Amino acid sequence: MDVPKDQITTLLDHGLYDSAQMLGCFLVSSSSATNAETSPYIKAENLVLLGDSLYGEKEYRRALMEGIPSKSRTLRMNLTMGKLYRHSRHNRAAVACYKECLRHCPYILEAITALAELSVPAKDIISLFPQTPNRSGRPPFDHFDSSRWLQRYVEAQCCIASNDYKGGLELFTELLQRFPNNVHILLEIAKVEAIIGRNEDAILNFEKARSVDPYIVTYMDEYAMLLKMKSDYSKLNRLVHDLLNIDPTRPEIFVALSVLWERKDERGALAYAEQSLRVDERHIPGYIMKGNLFLSLNRPDAAVTAFRGAQELRPDLRSYQGLVRSYLALSKVKEALYAAREAMKAMPQSAKALKLVGDVHASNSSGREKAKKFYESALRLEPGYLGAALALAELHVAEGRNGDAVSLLERYLKDWADDSLHIKLAQVFAATNLLQEALSHYEAALRINPQNEAAKKGLERLEKQMKGVDPDAPEEDEENEVDDADGEQEEGELL
Repeated sequence: MDVPKDQITTLLDHGLYDSAQMLGCFLVSSSSATNAETSPYIKAENLVLLGDSLYGEKEYRRALMEGIPSKSRTLRMNLTMGKLYRHSRHNRAAVACYKECLRHCPYILEAITALAELSVPAKDIISLFPQTPNRSGRPPFDHFDSSRWLQRYVEAQCCIASNDYKGGLELFTELLQRFPNNVHILLEIAKVEAIIGRNEDAILNFEKARSVDPYIVTYMDEYAMLLKMKSDYSKLNRLVHDLLNIDPTRPEIFVALSVLWERKDERGALAYAEQSLRVDERHIPGYIMKGNLFLSLNRPDAAVTAFRGAQELRPDLRSYQGLVRSYLALSKVKEALYAAREAMKAMPQSAKALKLVGDVHASNSSGREKAKKFYESALRLEPGYLGAALALAELHVAEGRNGDAVSLLERYLKDWADDSLHIKLAQVFAATNLLQEALSHYEAALRINPQNEAAKKGLERLEKQMKGVDPDAPEEDEENEVDDADGEQEEGELL
């Protein structure tokens, strides 16, 4: 029976893995049954098609095509096997397959990224690139300065994989100058900016990438999350509509749908996040979204599991932040402190990681002085980091230093027209009973971002205050002491 191989590819392209798997089985069995003399290469090619279909169904053990002779493996076969080994957590075998890909062709960017994420050093990846001289006596890989830019790309991916976001951004920015309007590089830059909280820059780069190629889907769920944080629901609606028309089967689409539905129906949003992981169980934004939704639904124990899922795939700042928030919601301060310190170790040059440790200490009154030191250290490392400035201002307020909080925030307001600064100032003024000043800052925040939910809610609270109604029910302060002398010494060394 002659089964056309392009039909399997077509089924796979449309996500019809069941049909592809059955057709692949027919292809393998028919080729062996009808032609005992089938060459090892043809048999290997048939097996890799079956492997692709099984890969879609995640039946990894059946799809690990160890029976293919090494000499018969094509580039595509090695790339597929690398993916399969990695999914089944056979990392050493995956590394071997990806390395073999680069020995054949150094431009397999997918293999470079995978090796970086599998902790292979940049110099080891670069050493795989072929250096055989051609007839002119020059290595072909030096052609048109290709060696330098590809080495920079390897270094950038290794920086990102090791949480050196600053180094990675610098290298990607250098590459963008070499290749202006390159969609892939724009997306990589925007993704990193989203992770480290440079939201406005990330939005601009995502939009630039979409203007170059309006049909991209990669990382568009990250873009959706940023639009939601900015409360730009009109753009978010248009984005989801466009993505559904491009390819409704991709995991990014389901995360974007989850983001869109979060405001209307959190449980429906959670269903979309879970669907994204059914499509691709290694899709990190699906875990991040799922964790955040569990926190909103007051299920911090489930949130811990989701953030751990993201962290097992690739630890980054957001999974650490999610874990800290989840543990604090569970009143597990020691666990939160451990997660925050792990972030600080993994990202020693990250002001965000320093702030995270400060957040844990600030969660109880006895740790406020330590928290202050971490927030101030974060601001010394990154003077323009508004998150640390806002957290420090909040700490001033908690300690009754409202004047210090106002001075700090107004100093930042000179250089940053940011709605979050205005909101924090409004809250401080409202707490000091300077209601007219609070009103002016809430209005300023809404002029910058008319969709800002915090500003709208703040105005509602302010109206109650102006009517003489206490907007907050009295709450008892609950302190959760942490006795951790070894950790304190370790923090001191890291600071």
